[in-house]
Amino acid sequence: MTGTRISKVLGMEAYGADVNVKGWVRTRRGSKQIAFIALNDGSTIHNIQIVADINRLGEDILKPVTTGACISVNGKLVQSQGKGQNVEIQADHIEVLGTADPNSYPLQKKGHSLEFLREIAHLRPRTNTFGAVFRIRHNMAFAIHKFFHDRGFFYFHTPVITASDCEGAGQMFQVTTLNLYDLKKDDRGAIVYDGDFFGKQASLTVSGQLEGELAAMGLGAVYTFGPTFRAENSNTPRHLAEFWMIEPEVAFNGIRENMDLAEEFIKYCVQWALDNCLDDIRFLSERFDGELTDRLESVLKEDFVRLPYSEGIKILEDAVAKGHRFEFPVYWGADLASEHERYLVENHFNRPVILTDYPKEIKAFYMKQNDDGKTVRAMDVLFPKIGEIIGGSEREADYDKLVTRIREMNIPMKDMWWYLDTRKFGACPHAGFGLGFERLLLFVTGMANIRDVIPFPRTPNNAEF
Repeated sequence: MTGTRISKVLGMEAYGADVNVKGWVRTRRGSKQIAFIALNDGSTIHNIQIVADINRLGEDILKPVTTGACISVNGKLVQSQGKGQNVEIQADHIEVLGTADPNSYPLQKKGHSLEFLREIAHLRPRTNTFGAVFRIRHNMAFAIHKFFHDRGFFYFHTPVITASDCEGAGQMFQVTTLNLYDLKKDDRGAIVYDGDFFGKQASLTVSGQLEGELAAMGLGAVYTFGPTFRAENSNTPRHLAEFWMIEPEVAFNGIRENMDLAEEFIKYCVQWALDNCLDDIRFLSERFDGELTDRLESVLKEDFVRLPYSEGIKILEDAVAKGHRFEFPVYWGADLASEHERYLVENHFNRPVILTDYPKEIKAFYMKQNDDGKTVRAMDVLFPKIGEIIGGSEREADYDKLVTRIREMNIPMKDMWWYLDTRKFGACPHAGFGLGFERLLLFVTGMANIRDVIPFPRTPNNAEF
């Protein structure tokens, strides 16, 4: 018999119909005559109850049906007499596809800490918590593609291996085929890359933005969605060494259109989650964050605040003057910390904020300079519980200004010739932003640590699985 996903079976009302389900045993309880098996196949947060007559099926058949075992069940769909479910299956036949030794299987009925589950990340998708998180992750990825496709954007694949540092920060993982035990160096002690695979120093990308800009100059509106890598030695709950980025780039857009697109985009994703993942969101809300559903809905109700950086600094300085204490200092020119961003969102405005017009010294070389010569047309979208969730800008289209900024930041000009060409041949105003996928998932799931919204987190001293 062809199997049916449990999510579909739970919605059926064809009582008496023969069905087949396959999945993993969450729990087993009962008496010597009847066993009640909670089965889950990952398609839904809800289990289906299997009612098994031990005398009829045989004790030997049911003995290996323990927590963690994988089984196939043929039976009749009946209306459930118990609370919490509409239907259940009266088993006619059970086949054990894979056993799980109850003495060594680490996922028992008792609760497990998130820290422990990170140590067994190969098994945590079988838990209710991570089943919910990863179903939401899928839905958010689907929503992102649908949002851009429906608006005429083209999905553009940018390289994972690159010879340029988009952010100019130098926190990149190198890619090499050189023998690290016998590196050839020149007279100055610098590594010679002539014999390397690419003939030059290459790294894993920190962003697909620069290549996305190139595509926008020919296709008009594009977006990237792929893995990015940063060798930042940080163990905070908001940082990963490998994560996913969504980066739209739009020709002829300025900073205002960029802000409008970012707000529309993120509201669309939140609405999609509420419309398509409500069972999982409610489960996570009950387990971890009782305000999750209300917080998601609140994002949809009001326009995001548009706030210049200078005004934001004044608000924070006023808060300090009135006795509020921040760990990091507040002054014009400071790169705001998460505590500053969250104060603006959670304490002052009580809604998301788009902070604009940052000092150019704390922003990337490619951001368009304002007429004051001190600030750039940058924008960061700040969210409750998260801080910065989106960062973007109008891009500098002036060739001479861009060259000057590249030199000021000591970025090798030889690596940027192709990027500068777009300012020489048919330059146009354009803008874009980057959304850290995992930070969006932190907000939508209510999880507190970014390591718990990606299947296999990569962090300092951690590259298991």
